[in-house]
Amino acid sequence: MRKLVLTFGLSLFGVLSFAQIEGKWKTIDDETKQAKSIVEIYKKSDGKYYGKISQLLIKPGNPNCTVCKDDRKGKPLVGLEIIRGLKKEDDEFTGGTITDPKTGKTYKCTITKSGDQLSVRGYVGVSLLGRTQTWQKVN
Repeated sequence: MRKLVLTFGLSLFGVLSFAQIEGKWKTIDDETKQAKSIVEIYKKSDGKYYGKISQLLIKPGNPNCTVCKDDRKGKPLVGLEIIRGLKKEDDEFTGGTITDPKTGKTYKCTITKSGDQLSVRGYVGVSLLGRTQTWQKVN
């Protein structure tokens, strides 16, 4: 009986951890294929997911987000919250936004996880009008 309970518990933990996006992720530019930064994704008390830049891998021209158009304008890139308000729906995280600190533009965002990779899609209007980056898990 204990083996059955243990097996069930470990299986449940495996299923729950598979769908989680919390942690640190290396961002890979979809155009240049270069690693750009480390983003830490976390869950706030409102039950939604957020992500902030925790490390820059490429030295920027300016260490602040001068092109951001909201409360992030002029804030340092390291620590900048670029993902806001994602909710888990089935196998994806959606309903929030992602901001490109290079352009200052904010897009709707959907994230799906596959193993140690995230597919991060930013788009305007419908998901067909956007682009996807693959981010890699940082251990």
